[in-house]
Amino acid sequence: MYDTHLETHYDQRTMRCFQHRPRDLMALWSAVARRKPAAEALVCGAQRLSWAQLDDQVMRVAAGLRAQGVGQGDRVALLLGNGSEFVVASYAILAIGAVVLPLSTREQTPGLTYILRNSGASALFVDAALQTLAPPAGEVPDLRLRVVVGDSDAACRFDALLRHARLEQPVAVDEEDLAMLVYTSGTTGFPKGAMLTHLGLVHTILHYAQSLGLDDSVRCCLVVPLSHITGLAALMAVTLGLGGTLIVVPHFKAAEFLPLAARERISYTIMVPAMYQLCLLQPDFERHDLSAWTVGGYGGAPMPPETIDRLAQWLPGLRLSNCYGATETTSPVAVMPAQLTRAHLDSVGPALPCADIAVMDDDGRQVPVGEIGELWLKGPMVAKGYWQNPQATRENFIDGYWRSGDVGRVDAQGFVYVLDRRKDMLNRGGYKIFSVEVENALCEHPDVLEAAVVAKPCPVLGERVHVFVTPRPGKVLDAAALRSFCAQRLSDYKVPESFTLRADPLPRNANGKLLKRVLREALATATAAATSAATSTA
Repeated sequence: MYDTHLETHYDQRTMRCFQHRPRDLMALWSAVARRKPAAEALVCGAQRLSWAQLDDQVMRVAAGLRAQGVGQGDRVALLLGNGSEFVVASYAILAIGAVVLPLSTREQTPGLTYILRNSGASALFVDAALQTLAPPAGEVPDLRLRVVVGDSDAACRFDALLRHARLEQPVAVDEEDLAMLVYTSGTTGFPKGAMLTHLGLVHTILHYAQSLGLDDSVRCCLVVPLSHITGLAALMAVTLGLGGTLIVVPHFKAAEFLPLAARERISYTIMVPAMYQLCLLQPDFERHDLSAWTVGGYGGAPMPPETIDRLAQWLPGLRLSNCYGATETTSPVAVMPAQLTRAHLDSVGPALPCADIAVMDDDGRQVPVGEIGELWLKGPMVAKGYWQNPQATRENFIDGYWRSGDVGRVDAQGFVYVLDRRKDMLNRGGYKIFSVEVENALCEHPDVLEAAVVAKPCPVLGERVHVFVTPRPGKVLDAAALRSFCAQRLSDYKVPESFTLRADPLPRNANGKLLKRVLREALATATAAATSAATSTA
């Protein structure tokens, strides 16, 4: 099953692929539904669906979409929170050969409008409570259908699609066809649509199965957003692709997660390190029977050694693995073997079987083993390119590699080290934030002359958004008003939490380049002074 050989895909990219593999996501789905119809497939709150029941709902919604004119290759957006409807809608979209387009429920109307227009989405599933976020029809002319989930008097409702006679079988697709279009922010400030294929997602499923030891007995607890690549691919697609049970949690709360994990006998999840820390902070942590929990992935930030040690003390059967990847790589390209996690805290693990990780200098030449450069990533799970953005595709996909922008190295044993994040990117509790996106939003304010975002260290979330802002001549800025202005334009985790309002221009070098290093130093000095003053007062 796990033999690899060289194949050519995606416009003459030569790469290692698993030799024996399913052709697409629905081939995996259909095989499981036939093999274990009575087994539990999906749990969400009080709802429990067997594979036969879940398959029936998926194929009924698929038929309903077809009846509404949605066809193969169409992009279908999901503005839904974590719930069974997200899962059913996703696989119904795949069953008719269409493309899943997840949207963050934390996004605001301007961002949603851009993505829906850029993608040319023809249909949208939207939660009834989120309808006001969706742009009006006149701003998204390609959007012909809106399916409302929940109580509504809308023309097309999710429960109406469930009443259709089921689609007999999934539409045939090619493995290089798009399965998902996932937008990720870029250095221009505009989101780019990463084109993820059936080939890439199948390889992600097989990679996780091999590297983490997962099979059809897996019981996965999904506590991260389904709209994020981790929830979408590493948890939902992996669990259901293997034929396991997916337990969907609408929102993560450590006090609720622990009894749920014990009651449902979860065996697998992926969370950011802060979530593990919050679990350990619960006073009744040791009273929950979590012995079934054997696989714990993490990513997005380093795992503190004390967290690893405490988890080993209380949950000796839990295998922790750092999983490194990105939206453009359909999740992981490197996974740390659990038995090596504690001894290699500064590494994200070795490359997966079908992943090539090259370290390149500024001129695109590979550096010697152990030297530092930019990590370039290659494999069948790497995106075909960026949707409707040939320039970004040319700049970021070179000779089959995707330029990650991460600075790192690979040692002689093959361990990968990520030494720095993409330039000017913040990491707030696992959520990646590009500075320029926040800066562009602030500069839309009529009283703002210029703005610069830097990371403010945080012991819980890792980093928070801090902004240096200068006003236009004759104007006075107010931090609370600026925060409110951003909240109307940005996802909530991107909204600045602290400001430095300054009259002087932002520091620049002789070429006019902004010197963020100077701003970081100024923030560190101010933070240290404030801490010292607070300590003295106490």
